[in-house]
Amino acid sequence: MSQLRLLPYRLGAQAARLLAAHDVPVFGWRSRSSGPPAAFPSSKGGGGSSYMEEMYFAWLENPQSVHKIRGHHVAQLDPLGILDADLDSFVPSDLITTIDKLAFYDLQETDLDKEFQLPMTTFIGGSENTLSLREIIRRLENTYCQHIGLEFMFINDVEQCQWIRQKFETPGVMQFSSEEKRTLLARLVRSMRFEDFLARKWSSEKRFGLEGCEVMIPALKTIIDKSSEMGIENVILGMPHRGRLNVLANVIRKDLEQIFCQFDPKLEAADEGSGDVKYHLGMYHERINRVTNRNITLSLVANPSHLEAVDPVVQGKTKAEQFYRGDAQGKKVMSILVHGDAAFAGQGVVYETFHLSDLPSYTTNGTVHIVVNNQIGFTTDPRMARSSPYPTDVARVVNAPIFHVNADDPEAVIYVCSVAAEWRNTFNKDVVVDLVCYRRRGHNEMDEPMFTQPLMYKQIHRQVPVLKKYADKLIAEGTVTLQEFEEEIAKYDRICEEAYGRSKDKKILHIKHWLDSPWPGFFNVDGEPKSMTCPATGISEDVLTHIGSVASSVPLEGFKIHTGLSRILRGRADMIKNRTVDWALAEYMAFGSLLKEGIHVRLSGQDVERGTFSHRHHVLHDQEVDRRTCVPMNHLWPDQAPYTVCNSSLSEYGVLGFELGYAMASPNALVLWEAQFGDFHNTAQCIIDQFISTGQAKWVRHNGIVLLLPHGMEGMGPEHSSARPERFLQMSNDDSDAYPAFTKDFEVSQLYDCNWIVVNCSTPANYFHVLRRQILLPFRKPLIIFTPKSLLRHPEAKSSFDQMVSGTSFQRVIPEDGVAARAPEQVQRLIFCTGKVYYDLVKERSRQGLEEKVAITRLEQISPFPFDLIKQEAEKYPRAELAWCQEEHKNMGYYDYISPRFMTILRRTRPIWYVGRDPAAAPATGNRNTHLVSLKKFLDTAFNLQAFEGKTF
Repeated sequence: MSQLRLLPYRLGAQAARLLAAHDVPVFGWRSRSSGPPAAFPSSKGGGGSSYMEEMYFAWLENPQSVHKIRGHHVAQLDPLGILDADLDSFVPSDLITTIDKLAFYDLQETDLDKEFQLPMTTFIGGSENTLSLREIIRRLENTYCQHIGLEFMFINDVEQCQWIRQKFETPGVMQFSSEEKRTLLARLVRSMRFEDFLARKWSSEKRFGLEGCEVMIPALKTIIDKSSEMGIENVILGMPHRGRLNVLANVIRKDLEQIFCQFDPKLEAADEGSGDVKYHLGMYHERINRVTNRNITLSLVANPSHLEAVDPVVQGKTKAEQFYRGDAQGKKVMSILVHGDAAFAGQGVVYETFHLSDLPSYTTNGTVHIVVNNQIGFTTDPRMARSSPYPTDVARVVNAPIFHVNADDPEAVIYVCSVAAEWRNTFNKDVVVDLVCYRRRGHNEMDEPMFTQPLMYKQIHRQVPVLKKYADKLIAEGTVTLQEFEEEIAKYDRICEEAYGRSKDKKILHIKHWLDSPWPGFFNVDGEPKSMTCPATGISEDVLTHIGSVASSVPLEGFKIHTGLSRILRGRADMIKNRTVDWALAEYMAFGSLLKEGIHVRLSGQDVERGTFSHRHHVLHDQEVDRRTCVPMNHLWPDQAPYTVCNSSLSEYGVLGFELGYAMASPNALVLWEAQFGDFHNTAQCIIDQFISTGQAKWVRHNGIVLLLPHGMEGMGPEHSSARPERFLQMSNDDSDAYPAFTKDFEVSQLYDCNWIVVNCSTPANYFHVLRRQILLPFRKPLIIFTPKSLLRHPEAKSSFDQMVSGTSFQRVIPEDGVAARAPEQVQRLIFCTGKVYYDLVKERSRQGLEEKVAITRLEQISPFPFDLIKQEAEKYPRAELAWCQEEHKNMGYYDYISPRFMTILRRTRPIWYVGRDPAAAPATGNRNTHLVSLKKFLDTAFNLQAFEGKTF
């Protein structure tokens, strides 16, 4: 509004009013000719100032006195004709929707034939400089008030606004050739007849069909065609379940028989795991685009029922594909996201994902969003589902243009989608296409929508399908004949029937055939690991020393760092001289050594560049030159792989989903997400539950994502303390009751069989090894690491180079290596523990002089549980009482996971105490050989377990 004061030219009030009311901006208007503008009658009520100026000054006095100028409000968007796509039902009174409204402008019907000079900011004239008022109104109505409604005036970029205006205002832009119309008709035939075929063959099956929005198939194909024409080679799609089978069949081009056989309940799964319902599965396919005759790779990402959860996953995978191709501008790889109207407005992850769209380390250079606007969410009306006028209003926060279009006008849809693809390619920004449609059936095929939306569904039952409408139109204008139309239908029906016949021969379901992110060459031809061994994870001392020297220096000349950071770097240099590392240096060496081996490393999360606890400092900042930074990790070797470290937005759900998608693209990258504090992962629980812990079981999808979760009671209160290990352990799939066979490859086989790996390292060296093991394994599993806080600077929490050099490996269990280990028969108590509590126990043991009587063994890999090594330790100390010790916190539930596994190993022949668990809690196993002890009481009684016999604390 402030720009209105600066209008360099004054228009007649009537012209300004008319154009402004149809969303034509008025800033900087001037005449096309050198002569004066045409004279207009004065504005209503007298005065010569322009209407927009009048509005501005009125707004200054009372903002409520000025309406929102939205010409798209009167666009005919609802194919049912019963609802406004905009929940705000107010129509500005000054929009000329009927002749009688001319009086609002002091105009008469005779004024409609007067010629007026057109401003430079409109394109409705084409090659003409003047038009009659009647023609001006007609052309504006044709552009903005028919089956397309445009929202773009909030974009604060004149060039972008003018680009959109030219695409829609220029006369004749929506003219289609006969061939284009016939192609559109054929695509509609395939879309509708596919749904009809499924309805006939499996009438009682849920399939979440696309009926009511069949135009989505030609819409997606148009975006892909146009993008391919502009150079795109790889398109990654994410979408909910509605219409997914249709997209798989007619966009991705999945073999129809593989889709049809999914409806066979007798089909046996050839792959391990649970599998998933057919309308959740993904697909990867390379084919020739028939319109451009160019290769195109299409990937539809598998997703759970949780609507919109797949959005950031798709964006992360897209970003990774762009990175590996060197496609910094997004000219080769792009993403398309399909949404439902209720979910697009209601799910917060949509907002989180939009806010990643322009961040340097997260941008995918523009996404085309398609909203399947059914105008209902399951049984909920729009007025109960959102507070904003449109379901797409969330996109306004990133200045994405929004194109609303009536889905029963296929040509309008196709044109809008073509413009959307061009916009994305031109400006590298997001764009939203709102397909205003309806849902012919209920939420699913078994649902009865008349219970809750009787009037809407009475109209839907009367609604003529879009295919018939469009076919009748083309037949009437002579583009196709009735016979040609019927032949096209018969042709596709025959294709479906033949595929249906072939589908009956399939007896086995291969879930891997539905894989959305294959890794060529990583597994063998059967999709299995090429070996079941893992090499040693240590590296040469020369490499350790070199990485350490870079980590303790500034590789750029004339780069002024903070004095406090200078002390940190000097401390690192001293450690390297002493052949020791702390936590930060161990991480540096793990990352650096992988970079040397050609492995891309990406670390993302809130404040990860410095580190929440100011320990990492992977990005140095010049103290004298603003925004000058240095990443020493990228200065290790001339031919190293690139290292990406990036502070994220303050989002967990969106960012973790993004990094999961990034890790999907290639097995040859270490992708890590660090929570600011471990308990913050709970706002990303959907990604953890639905993708990370279960992704392989449902979709045969390996993923090596690493979660770094700072964990431990450090006096920070109930939050910022526990990373909730019990939640991850509860979701681990290793069997607590099965006594395993300890084969030669037990360690690696156990990792291969698990759904994820959970560790709580107590030494920097073991942290170094587990990060390197993540890449050296012949398969990929998610890795959950509970990382320390106080141990980052603990004087005892350091490791020697000797524990990291060639030949060394990750230790699943770190056994006692002190005096007690040399005389195990004299040991009275063997304490198992994990993480930080080890250092408290060692300190207390030393203070009480119990080094000969108490052995302490650290469990570093909690899941899968190292049955073999725990058994060895227990047998090594045959006379010792056994205890599991954890930090004092009743909710730190290692107990429920650990207890039954110890019982399995000990065959219930030896009792075991549980220290650090609330003693009032009942044992999960119900075994009387299980005892609960307070950690404080345990330490106060000199580790004397017998002191607690028969007592409760």
